Amino acid sequence: MGVTRTYVFPALRIAIWAVIAAALVVMAFRGAELDQADALQPTGEITQSVIDVGTGTVTNAVTVPASVVADPPVEVKATAAGVVSKISTPDGPVAADAVILVIKQETPRDPLVRTDPETGEQTVTEQKPKVTYTSVKAPIAGTLASSVLVDQQVSVGDVVAKVSPESLSVQGQLTADQQYRLVGAAGDAQVTLKGGPAPFTCGNLRIGSTPQPGGEQPPAGEPGASATGTVACSIPGDVTAFPGLGAEIEIVNGTADDAVVVPISAVLGSAQTGKVWVVASDDAEPEERTVTLGLTDGSQVQIAEGLAAGDRILEFTPIPDATEAGPDCSDTDAYDQAAMDGDMSAVRAYEEACFG
Repeated sequence: MGVTRTYVFPALRIAIWAVIAAALVVMAFRGAELDQADALQPTGEITQSVIDVGTGTVTNAVTVPASVVADPPVEVKATAAGVVSKISTPDGPVAADAVILVIKQETPRDPLVRTDPETGEQTVTEQKPKVTYTSVKAPIAGTLASSVLVDQQVSVGDVVAKVSPESLSVQGQLTADQQYRLVGAAGDAQVTLKGGPAPFTCGNLRIGSTPQPGGEQPPAGEPGASATGTVACSIPGDVTAFPGLGAEIEIVNGTADDAVVVPISAVLGSAQTGKVWVVASDDAEPEERTVTLGLTDGSQVQIAEGLAAGDRILEFTPIPDATEAGPDCSDTDAYDQAAMDGDMSAVRAYEEACFG
């Protein structure tokens, strides 16, 4: 037993390790004998994804972060030139069409000339001026703040008071692509107040290119995107709300049923007109085609003209983004052209890089 432990087992271990070492050496050298040319030969192939044009329903719904703001005061202007003879309503609550103040206007009159029939002598008598009174009324109900005093001279068009309405509006900012999607929008919107009542219809929809006067600055529509306009609507009187309360405005600007639709990734351009690449057959080169764009829901866009259901197009536009290396901030013409073409990705890239 001592001989076995002393000589046999150590010899077996040495033999096993020798076999393992030899096997590793053979594997290493055989792996190194691979043909270098074959090892470096590319085996992958880049293919362009082709999709079939289909039909579907597109609802152009735009949701904008917003906030509740107090409606701006309405200016009350003098409608006649003269002197303020009376302030009929003190500052404070005022009803619509209530008389705020009265303007006294004196108009000179020609003197009376009388001729004595016997002597021919003329007598001139001065007449008192013609006095007229003009009432200035409140255009709306609200809180009155006058800015004139009794006996103050005013001219036509002078602001004599302001009336702050008790009404509220919901207001938010729009990005350029949202403005394109809301072209022609009018009527009502759906509003959700954060922590408030159920969603309700908000009337008197107003879309402008500049911020609405008065109130707080509304939140931007999309993080990182420059605001180019505003949207606002009037909160109904039976809805309880407070200035500064957060909200969301949803505007539906059209729905197209059974429309020809494609993914927005397949179209270069996002408003009015765009370009797609049509694949006529498997071995044909993609052909660029100009199409007329309709409604979009942010993921797919309606093709009003230029494509039919069943056409095959590239799923992704083959033209690389010209702003990949960063836009040239000195080239304002390129920015204007991208905006006119509706290429909102290029517009946003330019604004983020150049406007901050």
